[in-house]
Parts: sequence; C-alpha cells; structure tokens
Amino acid sequence: MQVTREDLNPCTVKLTVVCDAEQVKEGYDKALKQISKSVKLPGFRPGHVPKHMIEKMVDPGQWNEEAAENIVRKAYKQAIEQESLTPDPGTSPSVELVKLEQEEGVCEFSAKVPLPPVVELGDYKGLPVERPAAEVSDEEIEYQIEELRKQRQTRDAVTDRGAQEGDVAVVNIKLDGEEGEGRNFMTVVGKTFPQLDQALSGMKVEEMKHLDLTFPDNFQEKDWAGKPYKCLVSLNSISAVKLPDVDDEFAQSLKTDNLDDLKGKLREGILRAKNDMVREMLTEQLLERLHERSKVEVSDNMWEQLANRRIYETQQEVQEQGKTMEQHAAENGMTVDGLVEAWREKAKTHVIRALMIRTVFETEKMQITNEDLNRELFAMASEFGVEPAQMLEMLKNNNALEEVHYRGISRKVSEFLLQNADIKEVALAGSA
Repeated sequence: MQVTREDLNPCTVKLTVVCDAEQVKEGYDKALKQISKSVKLPGFRPGHVPKHMIEKMVDPGQWNEEAAENIVRKAYKQAIEQESLTPDPGTSPSVELVKLEQEEGVCEFSAKVPLPPVVELGDYKGLPVERPAAEVSDEEIEYQIEELRKQRQTRDAVTDRGAQEGDVAVVNIKLDGEEGEGRNFMTVVGKTFPQLDQALSGMKVEEMKHLDLTFPDNFQEKDWAGKPYKCLVSLNSISAVKLPDVDDEFAQSLKTDNLDDLKGKLREGILRAKNDMVREMLTEQLLERLHERSKVEVSDNMWEQLANRRIYETQQEVQEQGKTMEQHAAENGMTVDGLVEAWREKAKTHVIRALMIRTVFETEKMQITNEDLNRELFAMASEFGVEPAQMLEMLKNNNALEEVHYRGISRKVSEFLLQNADIKEVALAGSA
C-alpha cells in the first residue's frame, strides 16, 4: 500500500492511498461473504452457498459498493497508523474513491483526516465593544400606529365618484378579437402601469374605454407580458380604503385601556426589540474581538460538512420555489460560485465561534441548569411559532436536542463576556 501525505493546514491532512492487489482481493472476498448470508438457495444453508454460484447471482453494484467500503475502511485505518495521525473523534473523515477495478486489483482513494482543533484563547476579559444607545422616537411610535391602522382598514364601495389613486378596483380587460368575456383583475389604482393607471383615473363603475395598451414585461398574464394590444377596459367596481381614527376606541380595539396606554406598550415593545438587536450586535463584536486575540485552527471537515448541508438545504428551498440556483444567486447579486463560497466562509466562522464559546464555558467552569434549558426551549418555540411541548418533540425527532444545550451555553458565555467587556456608548445608526 502506498500512502502520500499532504498537510492542508494544522488540523487537516490529506492522504492519497493506493492499495495493493491483495487488499483489493480481500475486500471483494469479504463483501461476497457478507452478501452470501442473505442469499437463499434450495439445498444450501444461508452463508454456505458455493462462491462460484454466489458470484453469478450477486448484483455487481452491491458487490462493488460493499467491497469498496471494506477496502477503504481497513486501508484508511492502516494509513493513519502509518502516518502516526490521531484523528478528531468527534469529526468524520471525508473520503473520495478515485478508482476501483476488481479484475486489475486496483483501489485508489483520498481521505481528508480531521485532527483535533487547536484553540488558544487570548484575554477574553475587557474586550472593547461599542454599544449603541437604544432609544424610541415619537416618529417610530406613529409609524407603528399607522401600521396597526392599516391592519384594521375597511373597504367601502364607491358609487358616487370616479376612481382615485389608492382605490381598489376590479377591472376587466378584453383584447380585440379575443373570444370570451375577457380577464378580470383586482388592482390598486396608481399601482398598475402608467398607461392603465392613466386610463382608470376618473373612470366610474361600469364605464368602458377602448385603449392601446403595451403590457409591461413583468405583467402577471405571461402571454400578454411585453406586448401591445388594442383592448376594451371595463371598470366593474371601486372600493375605497378607510382607516380607523386614532382615538381611545381604536386603542381599546387593540386590548389597551386608551391611546396613551397603547403608545406606552408600543414604546416598550420597540425598546425590547431594539435591546435584543443591540445584544446581537454586541455578541458579534465580542466574538470578532476574541477571534482577533486568539489562535483557532479547525479541520476542513468540521465546517465543510456544515456548509454542504446548508447548500443542499438552499437547493431544496429554491427548487420548491420553481427556481434555479442561478436565478436565486442573481436575485441576491451573486453568482452560484459566489453564493457557495459565502456559505463556506460563514460555516467556518460558525464553527470557530462555537469552539471559542465552548472553551470559555469550560475555562470559567460554567454550568447549565434545567432552568437555562427551559428558557432556551421556550425561546425556540416562540421563534418557530409553536408550543414548547411541540418544539421539544420536533427536536427529538430530528436528533437536535443538543441545539438547546448549545444555545444555553452560548447565552451564558455572551452574557459573561459582556459583563466583563470594555464598553463605549455610541448613537444607534440611523437615529437622530
């Protein structure tokens, strides 16, 4: 067996292994013996069917697959022993089969061997960070009230005037020469496209206009998009949006005592959201500063597995939306290669930060209590919009209970780092 070693980084070693013919034969023989245990032939006990008969009956694909697994598993073990390597027990190696030929007695593969991570933390007390001051302006309160008004808006039918910008209109468009009754659309006047908006302005219910319209490229009817047509436009109905008055009655409809009480609760909610945002920003800063002070090396295997899983999940999500990865990347101003590289960088950062967090946790001899775990479970349930019991069941089904434990560790460490940080107060970006 020939082994070629390449040290990719302090925690990743690539081994290229070329097995000898005897190893290949041994792997195929063992695979055939394993397969024979499931072969049933009249007159023979399972596992005792003659070899020459089994060879004729076995699926070549299955035989090659099991032989490769046998050969690689044993050769990999011999190779790391030969190179005096001690792999990280918590991380799987990544193996690529280069060549496998039974008749020629050839098997070649490469393996990335993950070595234990190296974490040498710098001083994690007194990390310099900038904390934005979280304040709530009157303008933010008014904006939230307007959003609540929109949620409680009503629509009243309009019969005594023509259509105005902002009205909701049901429009029928029939192309000249097209059979049938035309196509109906619900739209907001002033939000369609210039030619149609201009035609609708001032039209009354049941009024009709004969127009030359060039439909925009992104028009919802794909067979009309980007094309000019002569058509008959009919206005079937108009409804005007009516917003409730901002008074105590409006506030009471939102389960508050009065308008002042509503504004107070909105202020509290906005402030809470801002404080959460500030905390996330501070945690990012703290981990960046800690990384700058520390030496952290990890095997490629640790973050590549995470990146590959996220890329696969993205591909599935994009396919469900009926898009290609090229379209998805372009929508985000990237190429597919750029998107993949971004996920790889993000995965590596995630792994490095997780190692630093766990190291601080262990160094400071912190403990996670049931109360901590319950807090994280309830927080996750809130994020997913489910009950805590349902969240717990979801985590169990996905073998992801460790996520609750890690979130508890992460929260304790970030709170500890913040308590011991060198904080400079600054204005929140975008605030007056």
